[in-house]
This record gives sequence, C-alpha cells and structure tokens, in this order.
Amino acid sequence: MLGKLGTVSGLTLLSRIFGFLRDVVLAAALGAGPVADAFMLAFRLPNHFRALLAEGAFNAAFLPGYAALSASGGPARRFGAEVLGWLLLANLVLLAVALSQTGWVLSLLAPGLGAEDPTRALAITLTRITFPYLMCMSVVAYLGALLNSRDRFAATAAAPILLNLCMLATLWAAPLFPGVAQAAAVGVTLSGVAQVVLLAMAATRAGIALGVAPPRLSPETKAFFRRLGPAVLAAGALQISVLADTVLATFLPAGSLSTLYYADRLYQLPIGLIGVALGTVLLPDIGRRAGLGDADGMRRALDRAAMVCLATGLPMAVLMALLGDWAVEVLFRRGAFDAEAAQASAAILAAYALGLVPALSVRSLVAGFHGRGDTRTPLTALMLAAIPNLGLKLALAPVLGAAGLALATSAGMAVYAGLLWVLSRRRGHAGALPRGRVTGLLGTTAMMAAAVLALKAPLRAAAEAALPGGALAAALIALGLLGLALQAAGSALCLRGWRPA
Repeated sequence: MLGKLGTVSGLTLLSRIFGFLRDVVLAAALGAGPVADAFMLAFRLPNHFRALLAEGAFNAAFLPGYAALSASGGPARRFGAEVLGWLLLANLVLLAVALSQTGWVLSLLAPGLGAEDPTRALAITLTRITFPYLMCMSVVAYLGALLNSRDRFAATAAAPILLNLCMLATLWAAPLFPGVAQAAAVGVTLSGVAQVVLLAMAATRAGIALGVAPPRLSPETKAFFRRLGPAVLAAGALQISVLADTVLATFLPAGSLSTLYYADRLYQLPIGLIGVALGTVLLPDIGRRAGLGDADGMRRALDRAAMVCLATGLPMAVLMALLGDWAVEVLFRRGAFDAEAAQASAAILAAYALGLVPALSVRSLVAGFHGRGDTRTPLTALMLAAIPNLGLKLALAPVLGAAGLALATSAGMAVYAGLLWVLSRRRGHAGALPRGRVTGLLGTTAMMAAAVLALKAPLRAAAEAALPGGALAAALIALGLLGLALQAAGSALCLRGWRPA
C-alpha cells in the first residue's frame, strides 16, 4: 500500500506545486476583490457538482462493484459501458439546465449578490464558460475508476496537473481575452478536455476496452444505483457544508470568498497528499478483498491507514497553524493581494488546521465502508455531523467572519470522523490503535510545536539580516523542514516494529 500511496502522493505534490504557482499568478492579477470573487464563484460551481455527482459519489458506487466483477470474471465491461451511458445522459441534462438558467442557479447559491451587482453579472458570464468542465471531469472520474481498479494510479493522479498548466497558459495569454478572469475560465474548460484525452490514452495502454452503451437497467446497473443514492446524498451533505461557506461568504465583506479560497488551497495540500491518496488506494483494495472474503486483510489495511493519518496529520496541522501566516505571505502577498488579505487568509488557515487530522482520517474511514458496498453508514454519520457544522457556521460567521466558517468546518469534520471511527470499531472494520504509540506521537508533536514556536521569531530576524530579499521564504523552508525532521525522528521511534494485528 505504501508504494502505491507514494506514487499518488508524489504526483499530487507535483500537481499542488503547479497549483500554487497558478494561485500566485491569480492572486497577483485578481487580488481579493469583486472580480476575484466572481471567478471563484464560477470556478466553484462546477466543482461543487463534480464532487456531488462525479468523483466522490460515483467512485463509491461504481468502483467496488466494478472491481468485484473484474475479480470474479463477471460482466465488468458491459457494466462499465452502461454506467458511462447513464453518466453522459445525466451530464447533458445538467449542462443544458446550467447554461440556460445560470442566473437562477447563482441566485440560489450566491444570494448575497444583488441583481444589479456587477460581480453577479461577471460570475454568470464566467460560469457559462467553466460549466462544461463538469462533463469532462465526470468522464475523467469514470476513466480513473477503471484505471484504479487495475492498480493504475499514476495517470489519474497526474491529470490535475493539466488544470494548472492550462490555466497558467491562458493566464499568460490573458491580453488576448476580454479580461484575466475570462482567460482563467477558458483555461479551466480546456483542461477538462486535456484530462479526458490523457486518461483515455492511459486506459488504452492498460488494455482496457473503452465503450459506451445506451442507458439500461441491468442487474449490475440497478445495484450501482442502489449504492449511488446514499452516496449522492452523502456527497450532497458534504457539499452543503461547502456551499454554505460560499453562500454565507457572499454576505461578508468583499474579498471574503477569495481569502477563503486561498486558505483552503493550503489546507487541501496535506488532504490531497495523504487523505485523498489513501482513499484512492484503499477503495479498490478493500473492494477486491471484500469480494474474496478477506476480512482480516481489510481490517489491517484500515488500521495501517489510520496510523499513517496520525503520524503525518499531527505535524502538518501544527505547522499549518504556526507557520500558516508565513506561508500565505510568501505564496500570495503580491500585486493586488495586500497585507490585509494575507492576514485574513492566515486566520482562516489556522482555523482549518484544527480539523486537519479528522479530515485526513475521514477519507480512509469512508473508503472502508464504501469498499464493502456500504454507502448508507457514511451518509448517516455525515448527516448527524452536519447539524453542529451548519449551526456553528451560522453562529460564528457574523462574529469571526470567514475564519468562523473554517472553524465550523473543522468542528463538523471532527464529529464526522469520530462517528465513523466508532462505527468502524463496532463493526470490526478497524482494530484498536496502540495507546502507547499514539501517546508517543502526541508527545513528539507537542515537542516539535514548542521548538518551532521558540525559533520562529529569532529565525526570521536572522534570515532578514542574512537574506533581505528572500528572508521570509528562507525562514519558512528552514523552520518547516526542521519541524518535519524532528517529527520524523520521533515518529520513527514511536512506530518502530509496529504492525497491524
């Protein structure tokens, strides 16, 4: 598992590096004002639907069944072609509605923008450019599931790099467009086409026969829809939280959507490197083991993933909270993105850091249920967690602004992860983690945090004296690497000789 995790994490890291470069260019060009908010709305809307209908729910319903059919010699190819037919039909209907009723959709999702607000008018134009990206990403999710079922993870993990490259290319060519925001929006849609081509080529090289069949309700497709219903509801409940941030941020001062976005980009880095990568590797693995009746193997895989989340998530959360202000300043504070915007993003990032470990854990815990064909239990847990999450958003946003939204997200994620862990333990999906080793990891993280906090001010002063031009970047890299090295040494001692029972 660790080898596959390394492949996915490495390519995800490369994608995030290009993503940060893209965001640096975006922040410098758009800043954190009305134009930036309009683009963020147009960028988020198809991504909300993608998370709802394509990646999360679709993979949960399709991949375990497809993997089990492939392992048992069942009609996997026919099943895949039928599902693709249904997927394309659903996307065509959604695309037609979105393009013809864009203003109505924005009125629902961004009610804080008045009918005469220029931000709303620009957001409508940009959304019509970006929304076809959803159909492309639905096909990418389908092709990625086929590849993952055969343990081919590289192309799927590399595909997001094309989003960043295409956006950088169109931003470079921005003088050819009516504005920078329009250039970025075109880059989004072009990247969707490029990702489809990349994964189709990878599937062909892997010997996967691609095809599409007219939508029909075969026994396998009926089972897919039975799993899809709870998975869509679960993804919908999760997206309600994300949409709530978007909706509430439109009632906050101008720039709130943008500062929330840039903080979220940093927050998503460890989630992509560890959480998403673990879920990507675990889902087909548990699906195959479920088909073979290997309960012990499934439990050991989940226990190993839980320990990886703790060992990596704890130090990342601490560094995010303590050095997040430096990271935001180094990456984004330039051009139209001023000191006030950087300070706001840093506060949001610190609030997100509190929920990082639960956010990492959720991906593998959900994969443990989905791999067994159980999409109902994660839905139940998520619905229960949504109550305090949404309540806190409404209570904290007027007081703390966008940082309150992030704090509520962290609290909701902690409740969700806790419920999933308890249910996993009760059903025998996961074993008990060794208390002594977990305590050791917590102690190591506390010592690392104390060292970073003690060195933060003097290291910045020394860096400014030695490297006036790049002092903060040098101090950030040095202190971040020192913290990770201390944590790695302590974690190696704590986990030496440990194997899942």
